[in-house]
Amino acid sequence: MKMSGNTILITGGASGIGLAFAERLLQEGNTIIVCGRRESRLQEVQAQYPQMHTRVVDVASEEDRIRLVNEIVTDFPELNVLMNNAGIQRNYSLTEGTESWVDQRGEIATNLDAPIHLATLLLPHLQKQPSAAIINVTSGLAFSPKASAPVYCATKAALHSFTLSLRHQLKNTSIEVIEIVPPGVNTDLGGSGLHTWGVPVDEFADGILARLRTGEHEIGYGTSERNRTASRAELDTVFEQMNNR
Repeated sequence: MKMSGNTILITGGASGIGLAFAERLLQEGNTIIVCGRRESRLQEVQAQYPQMHTRVVDVASEEDRIRLVNEIVTDFPELNVLMNNAGIQRNYSLTEGTESWVDQRGEIATNLDAPIHLATLLLPHLQKQPSAAIINVTSGLAFSPKASAPVYCATKAALHSFTLSLRHQLKNTSIEVIEIVPPGVNTDLGGSGLHTWGVPVDEFADGILARLRTGEHEIGYGTSERNRTASRAELDTVFEQMNNR
């Protein structure tokens, strides 16, 4: 993937690792559009980075996704990179019966429906670009799940699988398909204060971008790099250690 001269749409780009990528890619000389659900947060981002473009979008909504793509293709005809970063992580016990299907379905819609649908909607446009990319942000938990976040882990495993298939189908086109596999990163994913033990977000983003420059198509960091390259036996050990401590 070329590192400058792109027009990049980043979902979930108003905070966390999405914003960290947006900041760095802006500095590399790219046009950046970030979208998110919270208008107030997007206004803060634009105040800090006036050259960034923002869109208020709930990517869990099919209607919003269609509207977003129609607007972006019209307003930014040179769009050539989609970064599917938006995600929800909810921790709960399935045996307690307190989780509604509405909440579970919303998690699936954000984490899985949205990246698949957005990629599908944008493919005709991206195929017209001389150089393009679809970047899916999954998780080290796609390879060895944390049992307390069952739906999140399942959606990330499914997105990893989809990314492999999409890359294969697009191998003879101008569209690169890239997977970023984060470990636990110190952001507010899942709720404030839950990931303070994680890798600093700036360290993570700098490490990933360094490897993007080398042309890698599946990139982990720290424990997620270990997980994505581990054997089945090694992943079974990771699962037992993570879920029985």
